[in-house]
Amino acid sequence: MAGTVLYDRASRLRVREDEAHRLAEHLATASNVILQRSPEERSIVVQRLSSKYFTVRWSLAPPLAPPMSADLFEMREQIIAWEPSLANHGLQLYLREPGRHSVVMGNFRLADGSWLTFKAPQLVDEHKFRIGWIAMMLGVAIALGLIALLMIRWTLRPLRRLSAAAARIGHGEQESIPEMGGDEVRGLIRAFNEMQARIHSLIEDRTEALAAVGHDLRTPLSRIQLRSDEIDDPDLRKAIAGDIREMGGMVSSLLAYLGGDNDPEQPQRLDIAVMAETLVDEVIDAGHAGLYEGPMHLDVTLRPIGFKRALRNIVENAAKYGENVLVTLTGPSSDKWIDLTVEDDGPGIAPEHLSDVLRPFVRLDPARSRDTKGLGLGLAIAARAIEREGGEIMLANRPKGGLRVHIRLPIRDEAPTQQ
Repeated sequence: MAGTVLYDRASRLRVREDEAHRLAEHLATASNVILQRSPEERSIVVQRLSSKYFTVRWSLAPPLAPPMSADLFEMREQIIAWEPSLANHGLQLYLREPGRHSVVMGNFRLADGSWLTFKAPQLVDEHKFRIGWIAMMLGVAIALGLIALLMIRWTLRPLRRLSAAAARIGHGEQESIPEMGGDEVRGLIRAFNEMQARIHSLIEDRTEALAAVGHDLRTPLSRIQLRSDEIDDPDLRKAIAGDIREMGGMVSSLLAYLGGDNDPEQPQRLDIAVMAETLVDEVIDAGHAGLYEGPMHLDVTLRPIGFKRALRNIVENAAKYGENVLVTLTGPSSDKWIDLTVEDDGPGIAPEHLSDVLRPFVRLDPARSRDTKGLGLGLAIAARAIEREGGEIMLANRPKGGLRVHIRLPIRDEAPTQQ
């Protein structure tokens, strides 16, 4: 921008060579013609020499004119270059009405000491000179902008790869990003690769530790179970067996939750309607009232073990706190979602605690009427499993009492089969 302004300032009053040549010829011709005439005839001669493009005036006394501007020196040099004789006559130039259509005026002394004043209205058009320069500068600016854009894209390319890898970190995928770009970007990528390696190493260590803990805890539980079978007192034997089952359930829940995203199970087609109805039948067999409403068959793509564990936790939770359990399956809807709701007629949950029950190790015994067992991981495990399927889980109290758990599952690539 500064270069444009300086160049425009320095070159705005230049004229083309043919224009300078024409003006020099006019001035030389007018000078010769006027000198050949008597002072009485000169006023008539200058009128004949004048036109709308070039006007001359003759006077004995020097005209009143502003001092010559430095901006006009180059123009005067152009004129003198074509007519060197004007250099010895004190040629002076100045502008009237500076702007887009500036009028160049000037004067010089004739050989007899009289003065000739001239005016060239259309000698300079600043607009013409600026258009070409501005067009050139715009072209340069556009070219520089494209180069800058390409450089920015080249600089940001490794950052985009870094962002994509960061979104996948901790989900079982490890991708070493090539170090490229500037020194700062290369340092960032190197630090990310090192961090990624440490995180995956920690995850692998946790998985191995969980497997060892699961084995170490289940082994003594199995021995206690075998030894409890030798107890003669049936009531004591039954109580101990119940405690063992409870401890086994707690261990399974803890391992399922801490296992997180390391579950190697892959999605596959399953009949979610049959799964839901089977879980309702288990509730009925356990002595509770249960009802399933929905299609007989609805095939979708899910992780069968993980999702069944999640749905069982929700259904068993409903049976634990209510006398009646209602499971409703609908879908797919127009926006390609499957809706599954589990309702009970229990005491419900205080509104301020609805979001808390989805957090791990949270138990809201004061909000429920019965004693609860376990670690408070049932709904947390369910929420995590549903999120892994890309679904949503929402809790709300029913108007007539009880809790409603609403599950929304997206339809994957394959269309669901409903019967």
